[in-house]
This record gives sequence, C-alpha cells and structure tokens, in this order.
Amino acid sequence: MVYEPVDWTVAERVAVRVARRSAPELNTTETDRLCRDFAELTPVAEELVTATTGLASLEGSARAEVTDRAGWIRANIASFRRLLTPLFERAEAEGHALGRVLPGPVAKAGRAAAGAELGAVLGWMSTRVLGQYDLLFTEDADSPGDVVYYVGPNVVSLERRHGFPANEFRLWIAIHELTHRAQFTGVPWMRRYFLDLVDRAMSMATPDTKALAGALARTANEIRAHRNPLAESGLVGVLASPEQAKVLRQVQALMSLLEGHGDTVMNRAAADRIPGAKRFADTLQARRDSAGGIVKLIQQLIGMEAKLRQYREGELFVETVEREGGLDLFSLVWEDPQYLPNLEEVRDPALWLGRVGGRSLEIA
Repeated sequence: MVYEPVDWTVAERVAVRVARRSAPELNTTETDRLCRDFAELTPVAEELVTATTGLASLEGSARAEVTDRAGWIRANIASFRRLLTPLFERAEAEGHALGRVLPGPVAKAGRAAAGAELGAVLGWMSTRVLGQYDLLFTEDADSPGDVVYYVGPNVVSLERRHGFPANEFRLWIAIHELTHRAQFTGVPWMRRYFLDLVDRAMSMATPDTKALAGALARTANEIRAHRNPLAESGLVGVLASPEQAKVLRQVQALMSLLEGHGDTVMNRAAADRIPGAKRFADTLQARRDSAGGIVKLIQQLIGMEAKLRQYREGELFVETVEREGGLDLFSLVWEDPQYLPNLEEVRDPALWLGRVGGRSLEIA
C-alpha cells in the first residue's frame, strides 16, 4: 500500500466544517427549483454556445447536476487523490515517503496537519465556486465528460444578496460552464492535450523533502525582499523545478485562452437573452477584486490570483485577435496545438498575430 502524506479524512472533515460556517439554508422547494432550472437551462446554454462558437460536443448532450458544498469538496478531494497518487508512488519507490522514516506518531501528526491545511483551503474555495466543468471532476461519472456541476448554495447566496433574477443568472452561469465543456469535448485533441500537460507536470514533481524545504526558504527570502513570488502562479509555481515551470507556463497559457474565451462567449451569447448579464459580470468582477487580508493570501497561495488575471488577459487576447483577424483567424486555435498561444503571446497578442497570421494566409 502506497503511503499518502495527506490524511484525506481529516481534509474532508475540516473542509466541510469551514464550508458550513457561511452556507445559506436551502429548503426543499429551493433545492428542487435549482435542479429543475439547471436541467432546463443547461441544454439551452449548450445550444447558445454552439451557435456562438461553432464548437459542438462530440460526446452528446450535457447533463446538469446540482451539488452542495460538501459534495463539491468530496469530488475535488477524489480528484486530488487521483492526481497525486503517481507522485506518492514515486516517493515510495525513491525512498522519500516520510511515513517510512519518521516515528509513527510524528508521521501521523504530519498527515493530519497536511489534511487540515488542504481542508481549510478547499473549504474556503467551496464557498466561491458557482459551477464547474472539470475533466478530473467528471472522470468517475457514468458518462465521463457529460456532467456539468452547479454549487446550489453559492448560486442562491449571490441571487439573494444582489437581487439577481434566478432564471437569467442561472442561464448566464450555465453558458460559461458549457463553453468550457465545448472547448474540451468539441475540439477532438483538447482533452488529451490538457491531460498530457498535467501528467508531464506531475511526472516532473520531486518528492524530495529537502528540495521542498529549500523552495520554501527561497519563497520566504523573496517576501522579505518585498517581492511577491506567489503572484505569477501561486505556491505551485514557486515550488516548481525549471522543467516543471516550462510546463506550468504552457498550462497557464492554455487556461488563459480557455477562461478568456469562456468570458467572451458568455457575454456574446447572453447579449440578446440575458438583460442583466452586464450587471452579473460587473458584480462578480468586483467580488474577485475585493478580496483582502487572509483571503488575498489564500488566493495567492493556491494560484487563484493568477487565475483571476488569466480571465482578463485571455479575454483581451481573444478580443484583439478577432478585431485584427476576424473569427476565422481566431478559430485556428482549435485546429492544432501549434496554433495555441504561449504565455508571452497571450499577454502580447501581436506576437501571436505575427507568428500565426502568415500561416493562415498560406492555408487559405
């Protein structure tokens, strides 16, 4: 049996406890309406996304599933375990598993502490997520790739706080998540490409605790020098080896493109159907920007601050390419991985236009 340095039971228990502190109470009627609304609105959103992007899923129709915060936490813990198991196996094989070299009580305490830390982060994140289409999240579903999840309490909480019309807001959320599903299931090579990047990053991860301690020390030195090493890609980026950092930059570039495209499609598809779309977008942007104190630190540690920047940079990339070259030029990003922008090109679309624009003329 492979030794796992995280106590997943503790992680789940702590995460659920954190998530429950501010969870809104939903009665049976509200829960039933959430399930009914998302079941009806998800296929509507799928049609709007296909009409707007030209990307039609190759895996059939999407299925909506409403979950609570605890359900989201359990599914993501399962995803974390699947993702980290190869690393734990390598640690075992290379003799770096702490449970094999530390006394039993010490190793047990370390596993519990790691579980508590992960649980605290997941618990906080579970209060923010509205919807999720995630390849790892849906991997164990009966029909992989067809499920889109919505975190019901968080949706209702925002609707209550800001007086959002439920049907409009729920359709708006669904459009964003169905855009991500179209990207991964409507582009034949995208799913495998993304998972290969994740596999490469994990295969390069070092299980050496000395290397981990050294990276943490360098992080502390950077912070003392008034530089923020967490702003680019969170703690994961700080701990990455040079080889890993290259792969992580590829992941960042891809996610910037997909998130920016998702926001662009959401605004475009909602233009004639959702009168409150701009208000929703402005409210969620203000929600993203208003974080401070411990929330800001958590965002930096887990790379969420970088993710928020991805939305803005990716959306600007899409808008610039479409303005300069039209939809046909932008659509090349779905043709082959060679047309995907790297991180520098996302941040400076002129670089991508210079590299790909000439090729598009040759193809034409």
